Amino acid sequence: MTERTGLLPFWKNYDRKLYLRAAILADELGYDSFWIPEAWGYEIFSLLTEIAVHTKRIKLGTGIVNCFSRSPGLLAMNAATVDDISEGRLLLGMGTSAKRVIEGFHAREFEKPLTQLRDVIRVTRALLAGKRLDESGAKLHDYRPFSLAMQPLRPGVPIYVAALKQKSITSIGELADGWIPTFWPYKKLNQGHAWIADGAAKAGRDPSEISTAPFTTVVPLGEAGIREARQIISFYIGGMGDYYRELLSGFGYAEECKRVDELYKDKKTRSQAADAVSDAMIEALTIVGDPKHCIEELKHRREYGIDLPILTLPSNLPWEMVELFIRTMAPSA
Repeated sequence: MTERTGLLPFWKNYDRKLYLRAAILADELGYDSFWIPEAWGYEIFSLLTEIAVHTKRIKLGTGIVNCFSRSPGLLAMNAATVDDISEGRLLLGMGTSAKRVIEGFHAREFEKPLTQLRDVIRVTRALLAGKRLDESGAKLHDYRPFSLAMQPLRPGVPIYVAALKQKSITSIGELADGWIPTFWPYKKLNQGHAWIADGAAKAGRDPSEISTAPFTTVVPLGEAGIREARQIISFYIGGMGDYYRELLSGFGYAEECKRVDELYKDKKTRSQAADAVSDAMIEALTIVGDPKHCIEELKHRREYGIDLPILTLPSNLPWEMVELFIRTMAPSA
């Protein structure tokens, strides 16, 4: 059986034409899926449509779309449309994003994020299944009996949720098809799996049918890769809000996170923040080394319950380097 492996480009400085070539190559090499991020640059469903018409087999994921900037009904319409165009290859990855983005960029109130996410999932499920909105079970709004005025290609698009906190992860067990953890130590995935199982039990579902698909940083550049990994981790701890600092502090890296955060917050010392990232954190959060080691280590980490590693593509590099990465990490039969 072929290993399932996905790819994900970074949203900053997104090179549309380069990553279209990357998706086409990934399709040829047997990758399971190609995921597109969305922040405040390119719009995600348009990019997926372009990739859909240039590929044949590879699944296409939103990695991720937030649950506030589009209404639940519009998000279901987006999903139904791209799934139709791609002939049933869409994977709908979603999350809540954060207050600063939702209120500062989208001008929407960041209220009851988990309830909003659950409503979006329920509405999407109902509309794709041909049901009316008032049958969705949504909690935040009293929907009128609308249904989609088109026939969705599939009655259900797989829904993956990016989540870091217990209630959100438990909710995946109830409502979703997959969990997307980011910078979650791979040896601690069992904690998230236990929460998913709790939610699945509540809904009478089989937790083994819910995939774990972490965004996975792989840097097959030897010693240079270690330096790159330190930079990436320090950025997430110091520059991406409180989420990752709190998560990693709870997993035993509180001292390192505090030091990295202090150095990163001060522009005078920001360049030193990467040096405060410990070797233990690099091992837990990334895969770094020569190409052979990275390939073997990725296989090893699947043993911890990783069903679909989504590998982050190198950014700000020429096509030749991106192509080399894709060919090096291609899934084996």
